[in-house]
Amino acid sequence: MTVSIKLNRPYLIGVAGGSGSGKTYFATALKEQLGRHACELIFQDNFYFDQSARFDFDGGSVNFDHPDSIDFQKLAECLRALKEGQATEIPIYDFTTHSRGTETLTVEPKPVVLVDGILIFHSAPVREIFDDLIFFDTPEELRYRRRLERDVHERGRTPEGVRSQYYKHVKPMHDAFVQPSKVHAKTVIAEVGEYDAILEKYLQKLIPLIREP
Repeated sequence: MTVSIKLNRPYLIGVAGGSGSGKTYFATALKEQLGRHACELIFQDNFYFDQSARFDFDGGSVNFDHPDSIDFQKLAECLRALKEGQATEIPIYDFTTHSRGTETLTVEPKPVVLVDGILIFHSAPVREIFDDLIFFDTPEELRYRRRLERDVHERGRTPEGVRSQYYKHVKPMHDAFVQPSKVHAKTVIAEVGEYDAILEKYLQKLIPLIREP
């Protein structure tokens, strides 16, 4: 099936919140419900600056949660291209070597483009590109448990390293940059129980934008 959009350009939605807040789960579920032909999902993590010269496996010397670690200029360029209906080349960040490879990922404009990232509302040039902004305001204890499980099982980290990094970098940066960016959100998901209702709300909002030609 070929899908098109009733608008003249893609509808861009930013999904932000702290690490482990549930934003990625939500964005992925929304994409799956809308369908891969109608929706594209982009991750802020692809736009890390190359950290290969500084990374020490458990991340002690690199603050990945500070805005300076993200290439917001490149992210804004890519989003503007998609909003104008043009394909763009997304960087590929290797979390094993913590380097940005020479190869890129070609992303085509879709009727709906979701962008997932903890800091995407902090950068004004990026934030202003979005048509809608969703923020997951999840309790810290739950965010920490989720991050610990992810980093140990999916990224080969040690529990001690995850804990050290969390209190050295993640929590201070969340408090200084991520949480304050909530003020820019159009929708705030503050309760875990709200998840299904908000997902359904956005499905009902976005499905009418997508139609068969």
